[in-house]
Amino acid sequence: MTTLQSYLKGQWVSGQGHPTSLVNPSTEEVLATCSTGGLDFKGAVEFARQTGGGALRALTFAQRGAILRTLAKVIGDAREELIALGLSNAGNTRSDAKFDIDGAAATLNYYADLGTKLGEVKVLGDGEGVPMGRSARLYGQHVLTARHGVAVHINAFNFPAWGMGEKAAVALLAGMPVISKPATSTALMAHRIAQLWASCAALPAGAFSFVCGSVGDLLSHLGPQDVVAFTGSSDTALSIRRQENLARDSVHVNIEADSLNSSILGPDAVTGTETLNLFLTDVAKEITQKTGQKCTAVRRIYAPADRLDEVRDALVERLKDVRVGNPADEKTTMGPLATLSQLRDVRAGIDRLAAAYEVALGGSQPVEGQTRGAFVSPTLFVNRKPKPDATDPVNGHEVFGPVATLMPYSSTPELLALVAAGGGGLVSSVYGDDKAWLNEVVVGIAPWHGRVTISGEKVAGQTLPPGTVMPQLLHGGPGRAGGGEELGGMRGLSLYLQRTALQGPRPLVEALANVKPAATPT
Repeated sequence: MTTLQSYLKGQWVSGQGHPTSLVNPSTEEVLATCSTGGLDFKGAVEFARQTGGGALRALTFAQRGAILRTLAKVIGDAREELIALGLSNAGNTRSDAKFDIDGAAATLNYYADLGTKLGEVKVLGDGEGVPMGRSARLYGQHVLTARHGVAVHINAFNFPAWGMGEKAAVALLAGMPVISKPATSTALMAHRIAQLWASCAALPAGAFSFVCGSVGDLLSHLGPQDVVAFTGSSDTALSIRRQENLARDSVHVNIEADSLNSSILGPDAVTGTETLNLFLTDVAKEITQKTGQKCTAVRRIYAPADRLDEVRDALVERLKDVRVGNPADEKTTMGPLATLSQLRDVRAGIDRLAAAYEVALGGSQPVEGQTRGAFVSPTLFVNRKPKPDATDPVNGHEVFGPVATLMPYSSTPELLALVAAGGGGLVSSVYGDDKAWLNEVVVGIAPWHGRVTISGEKVAGQTLPPGTVMPQLLHGGPGRAGGGEELGGMRGLSLYLQRTALQGPRPLVEALANVKPAATPT
């Protein structure tokens, strides 16, 4: 039996006490165990702050970017090994595992490129400077500097590679050491990446630490200069926000939580159009990719009321072709849920929605031919009389699996109210080519979302599915989605950098901010 260790204070260490088992969700075979009982989290935090933080801050953005490029290459070189771990421990199909692994490497490479662009500097000017007096001598300029703390990253079970890679990329580029804690249930892939990173010698001592198992009392040792970035359930997020020392010391906390994402079909996307085909393709993919276990997966689908049955039938035809089974079988197109506890939760959520809505496809019953494992069928509901408030179950509860609900809308104002009833989301997608309608819908739903994708005839051959998170753009959302912001190019660094206003003699301020002096007027 494999025992997974944690990497703290530059060493691999084993915890004590009752271990947690990591299981193959297709076969229920125990693959490994881990524990963090008795580990010195206080010492790990101090080591990361002092040793890792000092070493990273001594480097320029370009030098930190070079580290990220090495970390991306390490992941790419181990791609096949990591895919195998995704199949066995996370229930991923080969395609789903590649999506996770390649997303991690691509994000690291993007921030490596950004480090090159920022150059051989350690302090960044933020925005334009401004004269503060009657002459140009007294000058003000905002600057960004690395915080003197540690970034604790608590990741979800669905993206063990991408979740760890995207958070680490931004924090390390900003100059903050990282303590990465993956979800225990699917930690095999993250653990292997951590092993590879620790042995590649690209990272300074203390710049990267890894916790395999319970978070224990780790968060209780954080203070004013530290950062917490969490991805997971809203209940856990609430407990983190309420932790006394985090609130008392105003520790930077970024949360990505639940999200009832929407896909909206425009009235002009009629039968035979490329826009309708793109909508159907994307929705089917977003329901089933990663077995629906994506924070960006579609949960609510809206179509014009007079075409509801047409859209239902088209989606059912596509989803019926999904082959559920062990991802070790090449014919499988959707694997199991990540854990048996996740299966119980998803089945309970399906039953809750089934009590209120019409079942177009699927349900909570066991998958035919599967006697073991966390398998569930793609499930589509039809809610013919949606309500624009949280009393409608589809607006109040996310079923974190291959489950979505189709609903009608009769007018644009009604549609906007229905989407807003989800309480805030990571992403919604809009499909249409009518510019006036698109303008009204996009502007109307934007305040409730971190990202809105617009798809139609002109981008049909170029667009990415809405559930694909890109490092150039913001990942996060208001309200139910957690109120956080990750990635978004330079915006992602803001969580880990302190913005300070400098005020003083202009040449000195510009030199400290690494800002080129403005040309003197003639």
